[in-house]
Amino acid sequence: MSLSSADVSAIWLTLKLASLTTVILLIVGTPIALWLARTRSWLRGPVGAMVALPLVLPPTVIGFYLLLALGPHGYIGQLTRSLGLGTLTFSFAGLVIGSVLYSMPFVVQPLQNAFSAIGTRPLEVAATLRANPWDTFFNVTLPLARPGVITAAILGFAHTVGEFGVVLMIGGNIPEKTRVVSVQIYDHVEAMEYAQAHWLAGAMLVFSFAVLLALYSSRKTKTGWS
Repeated sequence: MSLSSADVSAIWLTLKLASLTTVILLIVGTPIALWLARTRSWLRGPVGAMVALPLVLPPTVIGFYLLLALGPHGYIGQLTRSLGLGTLTFSFAGLVIGSVLYSMPFVVQPLQNAFSAIGTRPLEVAATLRANPWDTFFNVTLPLARPGVITAAILGFAHTVGEFGVVLMIGGNIPEKTRVVSVQIYDHVEAMEYAQAHWLAGAMLVFSFAVLLALYSSRKTKTGWS
């Protein structure tokens, strides 16, 4: 037994989705995490809670409300239709939006912890050397937060690969368009194709273990565990 063309297509779509989602999350999540790590505003609590919501909400709840918002009668759906873009439901773009929202805390929280651990001393030194905010961020903050950035990228990518509820609610089950690995496994099980399901599920298991092993090994090396 080997992977079918549908399985390979689902794997490729999943990797494409996870890669794009991770890049977007690093771009969007970095300023959010930096703000959460440095601000003393009363909004820190509400914003932090909003970012962390996907950790406690069932994926189907997020998917349901996104389906309403992105659908033809939702505010976002009406906007995209007025712009001639159609609706984003049951499309790859819709999957990306759902994945970004669902995996947000897995990227923002490691980044926030990394930025908080830096403290204020390096930033004060950079300020005395007349470094502007952009120089300070790219030459001081980002290099010092590198372990957190790597952790955030790994967790964001891995979490997106394992999504099921959100992508099924928003994207449905369209071959080569929205059918990712988790949905493909579900299809195999529904069709009682357990051998094919074993192949994909086993690949997911190995992938997840490899990601966690790399993550914990990296932490062990950086912290000097014995």
